[in-house]
Amino acid sequence: MLNRRQMLQRTAAGLAAGALTGCHTDTAAMIPGRMVDSGMDLGHRLRGSALRGTALPTPDERRRARVVVAGGGIAGLAACHALHCAGVRDVLLIDALAQAGGNSSFGENAVSAYPWGAHYVPLVRADCLPVLELFEELKIIVDRDSNGRPVYDELFLSADPQERLWIYGRWEAGLLPELGSSLEDRAQFARFSAETERLKTVRGDDGKPLFAIPIDDSSADPQWRALDRLRFTDYLHSQGYTSARLHWYVNYCCRDDYGSLASEVSAWAGLHYFCARTGIAANADPGTVVTWPEGNGYLARALLQRASPTLQLRSLVTRIARAGAGVEVDYFDAATARSVRVTADRAVVCLPRFVAAHVVEAGPGLLTPTAVDFSYAPWMVANLTLSQMPGGPGQALAWDNVIYDSELLGYVVATHQSLAQRQRDTVITYYWPLTEHDPATSRTLAAKRPLSEWQNTVAADLLRVHPELRGRIENMDVRVWGHAMIRPTPGFIWGDARRDALQQQPPVFFAHSDMSGISIFEEAYCRGRHAGQLAASALA
Repeated sequence: MLNRRQMLQRTAAGLAAGALTGCHTDTAAMIPGRMVDSGMDLGHRLRGSALRGTALPTPDERRRARVVVAGGGIAGLAACHALHCAGVRDVLLIDALAQAGGNSSFGENAVSAYPWGAHYVPLVRADCLPVLELFEELKIIVDRDSNGRPVYDELFLSADPQERLWIYGRWEAGLLPELGSSLEDRAQFARFSAETERLKTVRGDDGKPLFAIPIDDSSADPQWRALDRLRFTDYLHSQGYTSARLHWYVNYCCRDDYGSLASEVSAWAGLHYFCARTGIAANADPGTVVTWPEGNGYLARALLQRASPTLQLRSLVTRIARAGAGVEVDYFDAATARSVRVTADRAVVCLPRFVAAHVVEAGPGLLTPTAVDFSYAPWMVANLTLSQMPGGPGQALAWDNVIYDSELLGYVVATHQSLAQRQRDTVITYYWPLTEHDPATSRTLAAKRPLSEWQNTVAADLLRVHPELRGRIENMDVRVWGHAMIRPTPGFIWGDARRDALQQQPPVFFAHSDMSGISIFEEAYCRGRHAGQLAASALA
């Protein structure tokens, strides 16, 4: 007898097979689309050079910059912004992609802009001053009320309804699966919610909050840090949380923020997701998020415009080494197939650890970073242009739409913030953390998977709950991020590997969200801002 999971898998497979046999117009062969570059091919040239001796060209050109920022994700853009604010000009930003922003990059078509990764920021904590200052600078926060609470621009607060869940053939409000839940399920939902709310206010023996953003502002109380060595699922069971529905919800949250199952992340990291979000607003309910059609691409673009670095895109940093009192940075320009050596006074390395370990050369006062114990989650992101808005019985279309028990996370609606009276076309962004296998295996399988298979999987999942969209998928582009985000595996956040990664090595400074152990905008921004400020101070 088939269980529920097997039934869902067969249903999805049947829809995909129907697509392949031409039963409707949403076949992969008939949906226009493309695989969008995420830098894997260029990045693998670096790995190939290191592992197989296939050397990239020797630099045959030289250039000069005051500061080189290697890596154009949020950390790199924040470093450029901090340098600009400190009066440092002649900053060269090098990135492997055709657009700065990393997994906060975005696309745009005639219907809407849309995200290629990160797509929201929670209301900012009162003690996360760097991000509060940025949001005030960008006029995302436009005022304060008489109690000092920030007033956000209403256009940037996620419009209602914010979330809905598909379960038992209909949509219900929120993401906790209420429909069909037992009294025990509901009791455990309530107890878990009450406990995480309580932990938001608890402080450790050093007077600091247990779970803070930035993460290193959290309490060092050993009683609580010990949770980092425990798997989140083990912690839940130890507290008597046995509800399969609660575990589904917790797994969804861990997959959403960490690209990993609850059994693969630490209990400390799992609780951080629920307990560190304490931001408030004068004009929004707790739990509201800040978002834009292009997701966090809005923030990436704003930082880039303000920092105005010299951009060197589609270029692979291949070597960073100390040279006298300054640094040398080599990069391979994919457009010209030539390598260039840059002499600079300082470098800010905003590359993930597994890349930095390949390119930073050991030398006097400079140690090669190690990537041991740094684990990264692979993701697939698809953007679908639809000629009809999604519908369905129950709760109306929300910004975030989740399907219970799906391998995929569901979709967000790029046009949800639109002020248009009537909306016919839209773009939805589908997210899929590849958690079925270990990350290395998932990356290998993903690299071999053709566009048509990705499209069939996404179309099957979508049409299972939205049969009215059959024939309405106008385009589907797909992007695979091989190392989308750091995974807070048990023991990592408060372990030796991350602690060692925090050590700065002037004239080279490091910044990336993997130095925090969680991949969220606030961590990447604060890391980059701090490293940029250090580099600016070192130039004084």
